[in-house]
Amino acid sequence: MILSIQQGLKDDGYEVSISKLCRWFDVPRRTVYYRATKAEPKVRSELAEPIKQLIEEEPSFGYRTVAALLGMNKSTVQRIFQLMGWQVRKRAVGQRPRIQALPSVAAAPDQRWATDLCRIWGGRDGWLTLALVIDCYSRQLLGWQLSRSGKASTAAAALEQALITRYGTLGRVPESFLLRSDNGLVFTSRHYTRLVRSYGLKQEFITPHCPQQNGMVERVIRTLKEQCVHRHRFETQQHAMRVISDWIQFYNFRRPHQALGMKTPAEAYALAA
Repeated sequence: MILSIQQGLKDDGYEVSISKLCRWFDVPRRTVYYRATKAEPKVRSELAEPIKQLIEEEPSFGYRTVAALLGMNKSTVQRIFQLMGWQVRKRAVGQRPRIQALPSVAAAPDQRWATDLCRIWGGRDGWLTLALVIDCYSRQLLGWQLSRSGKASTAAAALEQALITRYGTLGRVPESFLLRSDNGLVFTSRHYTRLVRSYGLKQEFITPHCPQQNGMVERVIRTLKEQCVHRHRFETQQHAMRVISDWIQFYNFRRPHQALGMKTPAEAYALAA
């Protein structure tokens, strides 16, 4: 910058020394003459190309997920991400204090499931309600339901699909376990609580206004929106159901999960069962 200013002044008929310009602009002289001596690192195309192709298809994937899907060393992938500027920018971490409470984790499959609702734009069909049920041990998405209403019947259908996925039929579960949710009207309704009891499950509710206590399902909703919902413009409810169904299959059986030691939810469940 200093050199270009000096040249501009010279063209206008003024001779000003580098030292004087540096004093005027409060710039150290050594930075004017600095020249990088280290060659720019080169990335081998046979390594970078498959990584680039995958993150163009799935921009929200981090280097660990990319390394696992491509069967590459994660340190190599991380270095390529850094050199090529492909890192996903993280959100700023806030300073709000969080209460200490029991997180939505489990030591084995079918000890605790978690459920929640979210809203999705369905094009001509307007706003849709998506209900999800997740196993808090394997992170496996066991049941889901997408409907135009946000009534208890939507959450109930997702729960029943989860029971069929896990046990092959509807009926009382072999061993009672916990079903965690927030305190919304859907999950506290007579219809839903009666249904939960009829299958032999025990409901537990998080502390009001503390969604972090239901963090397992909250996180998978965020992942689904980032990697699926926000990347499509759904035209109808049927269109949304097809796309979400394909993504859930990918999530359960192909997508490696860092918290599971880079195993898929299906693999984590199979190893623990």
